[in-house]
This record gives sequence, C-alpha cells and structure tokens, in this order.
Amino acid sequence: MQFLSTAISGVYIIEPRIFQDARGYFFESFSQRDFEAQLGPVHFVQDNESMSTRGVIRGLHFQRPPYAQSKLVRCVVGSVLDVAVDLRKSSPTYGQHVAVELSAENHLQLFIPKGFAHGFAALSEKVVMQYKCDEFYHPEADGGISILDDSLGIDWRIPTDEAIRSEKDIHLPLLANIVSPFD
Repeated sequence: MQFLSTAISGVYIIEPRIFQDARGYFFESFSQRDFEAQLGPVHFVQDNESMSTRGVIRGLHFQRPPYAQSKLVRCVVGSVLDVAVDLRKSSPTYGQHVAVELSAENHLQLFIPKGFAHGFAALSEKVVMQYKCDEFYHPEADGGISILDDSLGIDWRIPTDEAIRSEKDIHLPLLANIVSPFD
C-alpha cells in the first residue's frame, strides 16, 4: 500500500498493491499495521455502504466534535469524484479542497481526517461506495456545507443544477454561514 500526500495536510490517497493473474486480482484494502505506521493510530468502529445513480451528489457532510469522524473511503462499483473540504479554522488550507476520482478500476481510497467535510458526485450509471469511520454516527452532531458554494471552487464534473440531492443537502448553508467547530 502506498500513502500519497495531497495538497492538504492530513488527507491521503491510498493506492493498493494489486496482484493480477488469469484468475482476476487480489489486493489488501486495509491493514491496521500499515495504516498506523503511516498515519498514526486510527480505530475504525463503523463501516458504511451507499448506492447512488449517475448525477447524485452527496454532501458535503461532517460531524461536529466530540463526534467528529475520520473516514477511509473507496468506490467498489462505478466511479465518483470524491471531495474533502478543510474546515480546520486554524489551518492554512481552510476552505480548500482535495478532489480525486475513485473507481472500481483504479482501486484508490481517500483518507479524510477529522476536521473535514466530505462529499461525492456519482459519475457512472451506478456507484457503490464503502467507507470506514472512526466514530459512530450521531445525528445531533450532523453538519454540512452546500455543494453550490462557489467559494469552494469545486468542479463536480456534473452540472449542479441537474444534481440529484437529498432534501437535507438542498438546505445546507454556505461555508461563510457556518461557525467552524474545528478550531
């Protein structure tokens, strides 16, 4: 497994070592030992899976402290544009984002530490996402930022006026209208 730095400290693209032959392929998608050696201690407590169709944009979501979550995200069917936005107020990259295409073909994963909002756009007809979280879901700690926030400069690669969003996501505020809980 290779842990590739991104333009934002703490966010990593993880590229597995893939073994292929006539039977297909094999790779290790997670190793606690490798993870801790590269990023320090992380204890995942919950695995989630979502299915989406082309044009769905989910996010940008986060959980407020003390229930903030780190996530390890991967796409096992189709392809997505996966996005992490830095909400750490004291960070030099506050309000900036990392965007990476995750797909069933490239097998890349994205590690998103606490202090970030996360979302993705479904680029293929069907998408299945899996992600590990290091904190349980707490609805009272839910937070989010609108995907329509132009100040973030995200190219979702699908027209946002045609995006399929949840009712909750439609009403999320702009970054400028939230008080970051990550100081």
